[in-house]
Amino acid sequence: MKTRAPFLALTVVLVAFLAAGCGGGGGSGSVPSDSIAKVDSTSITKANFNALMTVAFARFKSQGQKPPKVGTPAYSQLRDQAVTFLVQEEELTQEGQKLGVTVSQKDIDARLALIRKSYYKGSESKLEAALKKDDITLDQLEKYNLAPTLLSEQLQKKVTSSVKVSKSAAQKYYNENKASFTTPKTREVRHILVNSKSLAQKIETQLKGGASFATLAKKYSKDTGSAQQGGKLCVAHGGSSGACQQTVPPFDKASFSMKTNEISLVHSVYGWHVIQALGPIKPAHTQTFAEVETQIQSNLAQQQKQVAWSNWLAKVQKDYKGKVSYQTGYKPATTSTPSVTTPTTTAPTTTG
Repeated sequence: MKTRAPFLALTVVLVAFLAAGCGGGGGSGSVPSDSIAKVDSTSITKANFNALMTVAFARFKSQGQKPPKVGTPAYSQLRDQAVTFLVQEEELTQEGQKLGVTVSQKDIDARLALIRKSYYKGSESKLEAALKKDDITLDQLEKYNLAPTLLSEQLQKKVTSSVKVSKSAAQKYYNENKASFTTPKTREVRHILVNSKSLAQKIETQLKGGASFATLAKKYSKDTGSAQQGGKLCVAHGGSSGACQQTVPPFDKASFSMKTNEISLVHSVYGWHVIQALGPIKPAHTQTFAEVETQIQSNLAQQQKQVAWSNWLAKVQKDYKGKVSYQTGYKPATTSTPSVTTPTTTAPTTTG
């Protein structure tokens, strides 16, 4: 059951941007007295900064923590992170405008409707109650979370829209990594694990006399997980495959050498196993290229999109070098990736 809406830490929505170290170094341009910074020709107002800090302080209180006091190292760190966030968001906004990417109120409303439906059963009152619990207003949620999130998503979609993976590239990857598309041979078995050989022999005799394997597994087996399933296991030879797991050598050897329905005793580092093979061995299988072509193309495309996005962010970093100016007392000590203490607009903790 979903109990928490995806209201992320403020930096998460710009995580790739921040990780790239974007945010121009301090330029020489003058900053208006009512602003904390200027990105190219656009000022970031103190009112905007104060509103973001209000959100951050509310988050501290909702978690039962005291907000840092002005003048303390903790406050300076929080201030720097808030300034960095606002500057880098403005940089993305400007770059988005150049690419024809903007976030409309219609986009925000659609995302909000999705959150309301997915996490609050479509209830506006439940959403409002959850926001109230965290002392966050709807306007703050939209401005400091939804809008930046959508901008980041839309920019990445635009920047990576030309990425395509050809069939030949997928085929090349398949040929070079065919082993990763091979599943090992598997078999369904069941076993009872005990400490002593004498007990194992006793159980074997009872089973051959018609006793219930499942009943004895639940009564005697030290492997409590399989015991609840009547002792059943799916074993794989030479590696795991889905729910089928590779086992220790003695168990593996016995599992794949027995006839169907045969019962055998095997000793391993875990103790004595009474094993019964439940069905035939399913042979190893290598998926054909046709079976995995779509999967390979999707995976390679995702990797290439990440490279394209990172390269674009690096270019933005270079383009804004020297284009950001800070008001006295507001220049961050560093413009590298903020820590996890960055202001957050975390969601309410319950659905109500």
